[in-house]
Amino acid sequence: MKDEAGPSNSRKGMVLFLVFITCISVGVILKVTAPVILPFTIALFLAMVMNPMVVFLEQRRLPRIVSILLAIGIIITGLYLIGAALFSSARTILTLYPRYERRLTEIYVTLAGFFELSYDEQLSFFDNLWNQWGIRSRIRGMTLFLSNGFIGFLKEALMVVLFMAFLLLETAFFEDKIDLAFEHKRSGQIKKIGADVMRQMSRYISAKFFISLATGIAVTIGLSLTGLEFAVIWGLIQFILNFIPNIGSIVAGTGVGLFALLQFWPEPGPVVITVLIMVGVNMLIGNILEPKIMGDNLGIAPIAVLMSLMIWGWLWGFVGLILAVPMTVIVKILCENIPMLEPVSILLGSRKAVLAKKAEAQAKVQAALAPAE
Repeated sequence: MKDEAGPSNSRKGMVLFLVFITCISVGVILKVTAPVILPFTIALFLAMVMNPMVVFLEQRRLPRIVSILLAIGIIITGLYLIGAALFSSARTILTLYPRYERRLTEIYVTLAGFFELSYDEQLSFFDNLWNQWGIRSRIRGMTLFLSNGFIGFLKEALMVVLFMAFLLLETAFFEDKIDLAFEHKRSGQIKKIGADVMRQMSRYISAKFFISLATGIAVTIGLSLTGLEFAVIWGLIQFILNFIPNIGSIVAGTGVGLFALLQFWPEPGPVVITVLIMVGVNMLIGNILEPKIMGDNLGIAPIAVLMSLMIWGWLWGFVGLILAVPMTVIVKILCENIPMLEPVSILLGSRKAVLAKKAEAQAKVQAALAPAE
């Protein structure tokens, strides 16, 4: 028995080692090929979300190409509205800049006195900061980065739209291609994996969209009541960052708190109320309503979510943070359907998913023992 167990354990160890090396290799490939893979991945998720609408329109006897164009039109309209809102707010901020600089100067004078920093009254706020931390070169570099980033964003947006259009066209023939390309048994398994991925992704992204939209609207209304400027923009930022689990809400709340300090200085009351509104909205929707709406459908452990944020954020930056949970769900579904990788799926699963898996295994054992009894 020992002789048989030894080779078996050796083979398992070798398989795990090969899986580890493969994961590292895939990570390197995803990092290097991000300029191509990332737009395709975004387009794939958008196609999963928009495909039900395209199918619905087709059932109403609308040609598929027209349905796809309508879906693309909705996405382009949404991007245009977001861009227009950000551009308008940036222009307004520039007109109000002198007032903000005076507030920044007041805050800086207070902090300079507390931390014993030098301050020259003849210089502007940013000139004083440049003398302290050499921020001039950083600001120039950031400005160049943002301008280049905007041009890159337009190029990637065009690629995403093109990818999504072709993916939506191909989904109508996906099952036929799988049947012809693979054997009957294997094609059924592949179609099952594809159906599970599409169902989970559509459910998650749709639910996350409406939850994030509700959070953004609530933040906009709450901040408007406090008198905070650019409440709509902060609501929009909250909407976008809410797609990043846990971290997004913290970043949005920190940004709103700092801006409230800038606007309402030196009055602490409005700042405290603003922070309480951000905390209250995110606690109510993120910790109470969202779990009830989404439930445990994804079955991902909290530690797996945090690890996925670190890994996908490192691979693909800010977009990777947004796609971290959907990508982890896809990995989990793939591992569930590959017997050799099923332990990985169990490790990624939440407590409820593990208990359900355990109960299912016990039920199978009892069913197998029932005839013998």
